[in-house]
Amino acid sequence: MSKRADRLQPAADQAKQRSDDAVLKLAEQQQRLAKAERQLMELRGYRQEYASPPGVGGLTATALMNRQHFVERIDRAIDQQVLEIERQRRLLDQIRGLWRDAHAREAALDNVIDRYREQDRKAEERREQNDIDERMQHRRPAR
Repeated sequence: MSKRADRLQPAADQAKQRSDDAVLKLAEQQQRLAKAERQLMELRGYRQEYASPPGVGGLTATALMNRQHFVERIDRAIDQQVLEIERQRRLLDQIRGLWRDAHAREAALDNVIDRYREQDRKAEERREQNDIDERMQHRRPAR
C-alpha cells in the first residue's frame, strides 16, 4: 500500500516546478523594470544636456527652435517612459503575488508531506516495538 506522503509527492513536485517558474518570471520582470528605469535616466540626461543653454558663440534662431523641438520630443519620451515604468511596476507586483501564491502552496504541500512522513515513521516505530514486545513475551518461560 502506498503511503500518504508518496501519493502527495507528485503534487508537491508540480508545486515546486510552478514556484520555480514563477521565481524565474519574477526575476525577468525585475530586469525589465530595471531596464526601463535606466532608459528613463538616460532620457533625463539627454534632456539636461540639450536643455542647457548653448556655449559661447550661440546658435541661430532656427538652430535654437530645432533644439527646443528636440527637447520637447525628449520630454514626451520621458512622459511615456514614466508610464512604462508604472506599467512594469504593476506587472512586477502581479508576478510577485503569483510567486508568493506558488511558493506558499509548495511550502504547504512540503509541510503536509513532512508531517505524513513523521506520522508514518512513528507508526512504524510503534509496530516494531509491538513486534519486539510480542517476541519478548513468547520467549519468557511460563511459570
